[in-house]
Amino acid sequence: MQRSKSDVWVGLLVILGAVAFLFLSLQSANLLTLNWHTSYTVTARFDNIGGLKRQAAVKSAGVVVGRVKEISFDDSHFQAQVTLSMDNRFQFPKDSSLKILTSGLLGEQYIGIEAGSDSKNLEAGDAVSSTQSAIVLENLISQFLYNKAADGPSVGSR
Repeated sequence: MQRSKSDVWVGLLVILGAVAFLFLSLQSANLLTLNWHTSYTVTARFDNIGGLKRQAAVKSAGVVVGRVKEISFDDSHFQAQVTLSMDNRFQFPKDSSLKILTSGLLGEQYIGIEAGSDSKNLEAGDAVSSTQSAIVLENLISQFLYNKAADGPSVGSR
């Protein structure tokens, strides 16, 4: 009887450890976020979202003020429509602008929000019209190479 009781306790501890490991794994991969603050949603359209993913951070001055809730394709405007879940503690003017930025040279992408100067704040269901799409590294390299090729050979290279 004593052995089966200790086996049960060991089994419970193993299950508890596995659940804790799963929870930490999901948290670190931004696949699970627990937020006890209320939020409001706003939408924005971008020409190119690059590698932006659901649950990506929305940051202002380096502080996480929201998360990407949903990404869809708006086939009437042929743009990506991004729905953001913004924390109620942070209010931004209606004329704020959004940019898709990259943390580091090849890091993950997030949305940066720059506050505007309007006297009215964003509310649930509003759409942000001032957006800047992601900078795609491949496009920059090809544009640079195309411009160099269009310039022709340099003068001193004969």
